[in-house]
Amino acid sequence: MDHIVTVQDAVTAFADFMEPTNAELDAIEREMPVILADVDLLDAHIVTLDRTPTEVDERRIRRARRRALAARVALVNRATGTSVSGGAA
Repeated sequence: MDHIVTVQDAVTAFADFMEPTNAELDAIEREMPVILADVDLLDAHIVTLDRTPTEVDERRIRRARRRALAARVALVNRATGTSVSGGAA
């Protein structure tokens, strides 16, 4: 009979290099509005998986898609240091 032995150090020990750096945590924080908007979009789609989408469902998906796109545009604009004008040309 073979005994299964766990190696405690290998299971519970975490080296410092395995933790996210401050720069990575900052990047996650900057991307959080995009992540949350994508979660809302997924939630809107999940609701309609087992039934035919109603008009309200379709509006919810459209709004969530617009919020996700707006969050991505805002993230890109912050990264490049520019802003998009809201006025017509």
